[in-house]
Amino acid sequence: MGLIIQEGTLQDLDLLVETRIEVLRTVFSLPMEQDIGDLAEASRKYYMGAIPSGEHIACLAFENGLFVGCGGICLYQEMPLPDNALGLCGYLMNIYTRSAFRRRSVGKRIVEWLTAQGRQRGAKKIYLEASDMGRLLYQNIGFLPMRDQMYLPIDT
Repeated sequence: MGLIIQEGTLQDLDLLVETRIEVLRTVFSLPMEQDIGDLAEASRKYYMGAIPSGEHIACLAFENGLFVGCGGICLYQEMPLPDNALGLCGYLMNIYTRSAFRRRSVGKRIVEWLTAQGRQRGAKKIYLEASDMGRLLYQNIGFLPMRDQMYLPIDT
């Protein structure tokens, strides 16, 4: 059967939230005993609004019926620029492959599927925040490092 990538819908909401929490625990090295139920609930609400509106396209990857990875692209509007007159952009997030399935092109196929979804909807720029583990994958696909970008953390 091989690798199958499918769009995540609200029918997949429980799996989407479960995998989002798995990603957060992995990326931020959160211990299993740490309660992150508030993040799970916030993620559920996010998906419930952003998937139907088209702001977020989620994907789930399965190999021979087993869940192996996931990802998402958020579509958003920026002010028009010379290289993006319509201002539609995508932001890749939640790109994840379970450890037993890494180094088998799962992540690459997820990124290619998501970027194709963004392009089909008119996005002229697609951004992402790369982890050290994923940086080479993204560079091999064609993503370029950005200079001069900064962010302001806002205390809550």
